[in-house]
Amino acid sequence: MKHSMLLRATASVALLSVPGLTIPIAANAQPAAPARPQPQHYGTWGVDLASMDKAVQPGDDFDAYTSGTWLKSAQIPADQPSTSVSYDIYNLSQKQIQAIVEASPPTSQIGGLFRSFMDEAKVEAADGKPLIADLNALNAIRDKVALAKFMGATAGGYGGAFFGPGVYADPAQPTMNVLWLGQAGLSLPERDYYLLDTFKPQREAYRAFLDRALTMTGQPRTGPSSADAVLALETEIAKVSWEAAARRDLNKINNPMTLAELQAYAPGFDWSAFFAGAKVAKPGRIIVNEKDAIQKIAAIFAATPIETIKAWEAVQMIEQASPFLSKRFVDSRFEFTKSLSGVTTQRPRWKRAMQRMDASLGELVGRTYVADYFPASSKAMMVDLVANLKTAMAARIKANSWMAPETKEAALLKLSRMDVMVGYPDKWRDYSGLRVDAGDLYGNVKRSNAFEWDYQLSELYKPVDRSKWGMTPQTVNAYNGGLENKIVFPAGYLQAPHFDPKADMAANYGAIGSVIGHEISHGFDDQGRKIDATGAIRDWWTKADGERFEAQAAGFGKQYDTYEAVPGMFINGKLTMGENIADLAGLQIALDAYHASLKGKPAPVIDGLTGDQRFFLAYAQAWRSKDREDALRSQMASDPHSPSKYRVIGPLRNLDAWYAAFDVKGGKYYLAPEARTRIW
Repeated sequence: MKHSMLLRATASVALLSVPGLTIPIAANAQPAAPARPQPQHYGTWGVDLASMDKAVQPGDDFDAYTSGTWLKSAQIPADQPSTSVSYDIYNLSQKQIQAIVEASPPTSQIGGLFRSFMDEAKVEAADGKPLIADLNALNAIRDKVALAKFMGATAGGYGGAFFGPGVYADPAQPTMNVLWLGQAGLSLPERDYYLLDTFKPQREAYRAFLDRALTMTGQPRTGPSSADAVLALETEIAKVSWEAAARRDLNKINNPMTLAELQAYAPGFDWSAFFAGAKVAKPGRIIVNEKDAIQKIAAIFAATPIETIKAWEAVQMIEQASPFLSKRFVDSRFEFTKSLSGVTTQRPRWKRAMQRMDASLGELVGRTYVADYFPASSKAMMVDLVANLKTAMAARIKANSWMAPETKEAALLKLSRMDVMVGYPDKWRDYSGLRVDAGDLYGNVKRSNAFEWDYQLSELYKPVDRSKWGMTPQTVNAYNGGLENKIVFPAGYLQAPHFDPKADMAANYGAIGSVIGHEISHGFDDQGRKIDATGAIRDWWTKADGERFEAQAAGFGKQYDTYEAVPGMFINGKLTMGENIADLAGLQIALDAYHASLKGKPAPVIDGLTGDQRFFLAYAQAWRSKDREDALRSQMASDPHSPSKYRVIGPLRNLDAWYAAFDVKGGKYYLAPEARTRIW
């Protein structure tokens, strides 16, 4: 429930995104771990032909055409918000990590943390006692200066704050790290959850959780300390908070200030105390994100009774600690969080343990993970694929008919300086400073949170280390590093069927190639285009080029505004703009790269399918997904990624090559050539 702003200007593939939700777990027995779980291969060459539904016309619904039979029969596991190719890979990765963790000695950091999580008897005996000292420290606070300092300290512990600090590159001088600050204070996924009738059931579930949390820990439950007062406080914060779409705009969130300027601009909050609590002794340059929202939230802090804010803080601490306390805390939290995703069963305890292992000791686990599951041959193949995609992007920029020479030159320079990181980092993190006690789960997590925050602070106002990763090697995702101008592909993602060294190259280019292209093209989407080759936020486009790009992007966004992904709720084209552009451009350059890989020879026909047909089938099946409605609503309210169905349909209906490959001349999603978006 700890919310903070987007500190890193990154854009990921977001395979398993359920915003605001950390999937809780049940106190179940640990199952036996399989030995070295292996990826699933699709068919004989990379596409699951049996999942297709050829009764559907490609122009009517290409997602159903490629995966309709699967969609009719697939069952969403009770503990998942969806079932999908990506979830299959994620579940596989959890079993892979489990095999590593269970083989670790009990005296090691990995073994100790795992055993502290799985020792249910000790956790049950402790019940809520581990939380008492932290709650007592909160309850002892008598003034708002001390409360602001306490909020700052939660950056490295349990609890929350109305503002989210972090460390990232300076938009004006991206080789140096500065302090970033964004809006926070909301426990539900997005402001709309507080303001729209659509999300009334989720508000009611949260209200009930608030009352349970205060009751279970003996906190005051009346007057300014009541659940109603806490919910009313968050609702006031929601009213002044920026919408998710606005938070994407790099120009709007780039507001540098000094501490003195911030204090004068938002005087309702003691910023010196807050940063002192966060262990930022001498704040220098601060990049303030949602500027006027931060000012208004500071005013809310000043106007709200201290007992209400303390009750809010207590609930934040309880919610974050609940997964590491006794079953009654775990179950209470689940009763709330299940309303966000529609799941009906908690995840097994061992799976939740794997999630904690990744959060606390990610790269330590990752070193063994890549040794066991990511061969050097796969890395070499991926490096070649990335190089081919960068070459294809360069060719597309050079051939662009509407860009001025100076804009092309700047774009090509940025592309040439884009670092590519595959599988795992070149330099591993040192975890030797983190103390792990096999008998103290609550303390292990608390020390881990402090360790992570100290890790961030160690770089504050120092040169950026571009070699560091924002994801662990076992993560099933990928990202573009924004101001760092780099793209990262963790080993966990690079498994079949997303990436299969044994598959047909058309399938690999359609699946993993389009993801590579997606991440490359994020450097040139509606926000990435505002970042130059050095990583600085700067307008390097001619006026005419910028206007043409914005016009095409706006038209593309309007297409997504018409997609009703769940009854009564449409995709927000502005919120999803960057990801949608990256999907479209990624497909284009991946197809170009596939064609180039043929070296002038005709593509083979396999199972009666041409190379281009196999390319598009592999792309669509990589995104096949069946989702719960509540999970989709949560995603659409807060996530910049479109639902999977429209990540298939949305970009393809704008590609001439897709129409040619499947002889599409009409259908529900048919677009006349002149209506198709042509950005890259």
